[in-house]
Amino acid sequence: MWLKPVALVVAIVLTALLFCARQGLAKNRFSEQNLEETIAKLQNQYPQAESGRIQRGVRQAALFWQEQDGSADDFTDFCSQAFIADTADLHAAFMRIQDNLEQIYGHALQVNRFLSQPLQLDLGPILPIDYRFAEYDPFAHILDDLFHNRIAFTVLLNFPMHTLEERLNLGAGWSRAQWAQSRLTQLFSARVPAAVNQQLAKAYVQADDYISNYNIFMHQLKDPEGRRLFSAGLKLISHWGLRDELKSQYAASDGLPRQQMIYQVMLRIIQQEIPAAVINSDQVDWQPFANTLSINGKPLPFEREADIRYQTLLEIFQAERLADPFYPMEPSKIDRRFLRDREIPEEKFEAMLVELLTDPVGKKVADLIRRRLRRDLQPFDIWYNGFKTRSQYAESELDRRVAERYPSVQAFHADLPNIFSKLGFSESIGAFLAEKIVVDPSRGAGYAMGAMMRQDNAHLRTRIEPGGMNYKGYNIAIHELGHNVEQVFSLNRIDHTLLQGVPNTAFTEAFAFVFQSRDLALLGLEQKSAEHRDLQALDTFWATCEIAAVGLVDMKVWHWMTDHPSATPAELRVAVVQIARDVWNQYWAPLIGQKDSEILAIYSHMIDIGLYLPDYSLGHIIMFQIEDYLRDKNLAVEMERMCRLGRLTPEAWMQDAVGQPISVAPLLQATRKAVAGTKK
Repeated sequence: MWLKPVALVVAIVLTALLFCARQGLAKNRFSEQNLEETIAKLQNQYPQAESGRIQRGVRQAALFWQEQDGSADDFTDFCSQAFIADTADLHAAFMRIQDNLEQIYGHALQVNRFLSQPLQLDLGPILPIDYRFAEYDPFAHILDDLFHNRIAFTVLLNFPMHTLEERLNLGAGWSRAQWAQSRLTQLFSARVPAAVNQQLAKAYVQADDYISNYNIFMHQLKDPEGRRLFSAGLKLISHWGLRDELKSQYAASDGLPRQQMIYQVMLRIIQQEIPAAVINSDQVDWQPFANTLSINGKPLPFEREADIRYQTLLEIFQAERLADPFYPMEPSKIDRRFLRDREIPEEKFEAMLVELLTDPVGKKVADLIRRRLRRDLQPFDIWYNGFKTRSQYAESELDRRVAERYPSVQAFHADLPNIFSKLGFSESIGAFLAEKIVVDPSRGAGYAMGAMMRQDNAHLRTRIEPGGMNYKGYNIAIHELGHNVEQVFSLNRIDHTLLQGVPNTAFTEAFAFVFQSRDLALLGLEQKSAEHRDLQALDTFWATCEIAAVGLVDMKVWHWMTDHPSATPAELRVAVVQIARDVWNQYWAPLIGQKDSEILAIYSHMIDIGLYLPDYSLGHIIMFQIEDYLRDKNLAVEMERMCRLGRLTPEAWMQDAVGQPISVAPLLQATRKAVAGTKK
């Protein structure tokens, strides 16, 4: 589908002007006369070709042509030789390009995964050289090479490069091939130099390593009376392990002191008052309330972590700034996250979160939790999980059941067909999925890593302690398994590999949440009922409000860094704490009853992934809509159908998947119903 020629020319010229103003790549080297002469030559050479297509293609290619690519005459000669006028030839070229790019990117991912294994997997000691190899980015030169050998220019000359507005307004009328072609040109809508990509890779690898090794040995913690509240050997990663341990204590009659201690640890991390000596170490005792260290009862002086947390975030921000000039349509990380990755304008996204957080039903849910806990709420009650069925079971009992079933990663992998069968997948599909998913021992909390070519496999990284998998690790593993199943379906069962995946990471998070919500059922512990559905709505609402506020903090922090590009780590720390308190006071203080908590800034994702946290709230919202749709349907059949839709825009995907636009209305409606029907 093509735009009318006049509107097309105006749109492209405006884009070119914006591009030149940014001066991210070399300035546009062509005058309007140069472009008109090139267009006229192609129109004379290919009179059967659509005039609008020639105009758009020439202007798209010209946007990215640099001095190193040749002169204006060289550009004209290239266009004359590379333009594909015949429809059949164009389709054949598209299919060949698609197949070849699958191999290029797929093998690069394999190399990347292999080189990062020593840092990411629990395979033995990390050698100094491992960091060097992990920082090497096999993707860094791909884009450069594809521009240098003019493959990228051939794509830009022959296929339309769309703005988000075009995809939103025109996409409903596109064929699958047109969608794939739009994703093809999107690959080349930025020309980031290899050196910048390498710097980005280095910053993210170092941040991931920092977070993956941020563990707290809980037995070393003492309360103000000098008591140890946690068992020996319990090592929790921040923030996942700390948060999940706090959640588990709702099932314990004496869990409140341990929750208060974990909360205090989190505050020390956020404020960077945590002693450096307690991070990933069991050599000293720490009293987090008074913030004192000791060895064998003797006081020990210490140095705090010294803002390394915020230095790490700044290094990612600065690396992303290096890439800003090379994205003419998304000239900031914020733009890229919302317009390129999420394909939802930031204003619309934020309005959806605010609608959720300010709905009056929130106070009713908070009152319900207050009654269930029989105490005043405290800031860490944003993680209240008493609506979950698992709150009926002691953490120790869940740990025992999981450890018996999964003593190793091999045992977990061997049980995948059984897990898939319980989720409703046929024996053949379950076997297919199990063959396409590799389970690895993770150093960190665990995550899913998909493939980029069909002959490769998805990887599930999960953390298993020496005594076997515990419930927290199992819960995370089932979440990540949801990612893996989506990754396998949306690559191996799709018609165009250029459409592999889902609209954005929030959608794969939605499927991960769908799996995670069934973790107890997979252990044979969950019972379904109308009351269960009400409790599930309450739990989803509370969890979504929690992560929505966290997402707002992440967004505001990136805006602050953008406005203060020369900030020091100490200045960023002060800003993050204040932003977290402001968001808390606006949305959570009215529910909890306490002001000025900075707990919303604890998430490790804010430090090592780069404006990722908003995806979680969107994932919860989408998950609820999907769950509501699946209520009387087969999860396995419907999930495969949905995943085969591929990477459309979010709104187009949701309409095809569940027949509704993305909205918080279904979740709010279900929560109101649940509050009215819940007795206690």
